Amino acid sequence: MAKISPLMIAPPAIFAAFVILAGVGMFRPDKDNLPSTFVGRPAPPVVLGELPEKPTFNDETLKDGNVKMVNFWASWCAPCRVEHPNLTALAEDGVPLYGINYKDDPNAALKFLDELGDPYTGLGTDRTGRDTATNWGVYGIPETFVIDGEGTILLRFPGPVTQRVIEQRIRPALDAAESN
Repeated sequence: MAKISPLMIAPPAIFAAFVILAGVGMFRPDKDNLPSTFVGRPAPPVVLGELPEKPTFNDETLKDGNVKMVNFWASWCAPCRVEHPNLTALAEDGVPLYGINYKDDPNAALKFLDELGDPYTGLGTDRTGRDTATNWGVYGIPETFVIDGEGTILLRFPGPVTQRVIEQRIRPALDAAESN
């Protein structure tokens, strides 16, 4: 009888493990929701540079008693351009929106805002991505956070804010925070 080499079993075993892992990922309850350890915790500190002639914000702003949103964005980010009209609409509806410009040239950021409009109540920059974004667990932009009046993160949404996201995720989080 021929002996089967472990090298012959390894490729099918690795493939089977991959199929099981992919299956678990595909059938988890909410495929669009990436878990965040920050939800339910105080917002991490913000360490921001300033954009010329734009109002900035700080840690105390996040604890001002009002529900608000914090959005990480950049002028070079195509999904940021896509979500911008939706953020503008939220700001026009009275939602305070604070922006953190991520790994961007300040002149390019200002040009982006001049072209598309500035929906932000306050702005700051994180030129290296290590000052604030790392503390907030940001690993891709755009990312948006809903913050309650005491500075607690209620929702983290990675990706562009679309109408569907507003209706299904952001508005419910804002409404729940307002009712508390």
